[in-house]
This record gives sequence, structure tokens and C-alpha cells, in this order.
Amino acid sequence: MTGTLTRLRRVRHSNVWILGTMLFSAGLSLTASFVLSVDAIRLAEDPGASLSCNLNAVISCGTVAGSWQAQLFGFPNAFLGLVAEPVVITIAVAGLGGVRFPRWFMFAAQVVYTLGVIFAYWLFYQSMFNIGALCPWCLLVTVSTTLVFSTLTHINIRDGNLFLPRRVGSALRGAIDAELDAVAVTIWLLVLALAVVLKYGDALVA
Repeated sequence: MTGTLTRLRRVRHSNVWILGTMLFSAGLSLTASFVLSVDAIRLAEDPGASLSCNLNAVISCGTVAGSWQAQLFGFPNAFLGLVAEPVVITIAVAGLGGVRFPRWFMFAAQVVYTLGVIFAYWLFYQSMFNIGALCPWCLLVTVSTTLVFSTLTHINIRDGNLFLPRRVGSALRGAIDAELDAVAVTIWLLVLALAVVLKYGDALVA
């Protein structure tokens, strides 16, 4: 049993697992961004267009896409995903191929993607409490960007790319070795799912 757990732990900390998870998650986010971009163009051509994910009053991509929050910078937010996720996919694929990026590059990637995650959660908050509707594709972006962020952070802490004080870096590496990052992400995603259920309840399937 101990040997099996050791092997599983070794796999979970391997580049194949971490970068593979990053690649898969970024691919999901890119797919969602593409669908949202197509829907945004459809709505620009015909504001009354019926989208496939308009299921009810709560699950309604059209409601979310029609809000000012969906075009915060003057264009559909999904376009940002079309730009950012290919970069992440490139990092993951290159990493799987044995490429080791410079420390400054990985630090910059961490900063930029952290801003992206903050923006994704701002949009999630807006959907939950101000817009009053949820978009399944947007929720997929929220989950996938969380997974990309966690894997990118795992790599950067492990490889010492974040220019942290030695004691802080050592403590964070210890937390990763203890699987605390995986536990934290799992709990966080469960909390998000619970928040959605508690907020909307039966209206999700009405």
C-alpha cells in the first residue's frame, strides 16, 4: 500500500502530470473562449439570437453576454482567452518536450496569469450577484483557469521562479510536497459549486 501511494505521489509531482493537467485545462479554457467568442459575434449580428446554452432564467449565456461586464474592455472578454490560453498551451507543450524557460519568463507568466484568474473570478462574482445568471461556458473558464493557475504556481514554486525569500519559498515547497496545493484547489472548487447551488438551488434546473 505504501509503495502504491509513493508511486502515485511521484506521478502527481512529475512534469508529465503537472504539465499535462495544465495543457488539458488550458485546452478546455481555449475551447470555451472560442465558443463564447462565436456567440458574442452572433449576438452582435442579431441581439435576439437564441444560444444553445440559454436553458432557463438562471442558466443563460445570452443574459451574461448581453451585460456590460461581458465587454469590460470594449470587446468580448472571451477574446482575451483566445490570446492567453495558446501561450499557456505553448508553455505546457514545450515543457513536456523538455524545454526549461528562463526564470524571468515563468515569473512574468505567473504575474499575467494571476491577473487573468482575478479577472475570471470578478466575472464569476458579477454573474452570481449582479447579473443574476450563469453561463456554463464561463463557469468552465473559471474552473479551467483555476487549474491552470494551480499547476503553473506548483511549477514556479517547485523550481524557485517567483523570487521569494528563501524561508517563504522553502515553506511553500514543503506545502506542495505535502499535497496541500491539491487539497486547497479541490476544496476551493467544491466551495464554488456549493455556492452556486446554495444561491440558485432548484432554479438551476427549473
